[in-house]
Amino acid sequence: MSEQAQHSYDAIMTEQAKNGDTVLVHYVGRLDDGQVFDSSRDHDGEPLEFEVGAEQVIAGFDAGVRGMSVGETKRIEIEPDDAYGPRQETLAQSVPRDGMNLSVEPQIGMILNMQLPDGNQIPVTITDVTDTQVTLDANHPLAGQRLTFEVELVENKTQKQ
Repeated sequence: MSEQAQHSYDAIMTEQAKNGDTVLVHYVGRLDDGQVFDSSRDHDGEPLEFEVGAEQVIAGFDAGVRGMSVGETKRIEIEPDDAYGPRQETLAQSVPRDGMNLSVEPQIGMILNMQLPDGNQIPVTITDVTDTQVTLDANHPLAGQRLTFEVELVENKTQKQ
């Protein structure tokens, strides 16, 4: 490889990730108490692929990866507003147990798909069960949580082309 070609290659390999780049990252996501809630290594060991700036991942994660170089590792702390938003109590509702058409006994932590009037479905989590009521929560399980990610930019596919 000529010296000029090597210089161009080195410049490309150290260029920072920007909007429109397709990148691959390995990550570990933790809650404030240190509990791991997700890791790319738990998904067949494959890195997460996404387009920077295309709203394919939560805003704080996207912003944290922007500006990283291939091989760089970074800690990204994300407030709820840039993650899954604040917890909204209005999204948790108690419904009569006898009005639910379940084929199994409802249990705390069970996730159900609730059909909306427009035909769409949303996941809801059972958060409480009594003899007469079941509480359903449509908040994302990580709503209201501050998240911390350890991220490694493994590859920038756009810059390799």
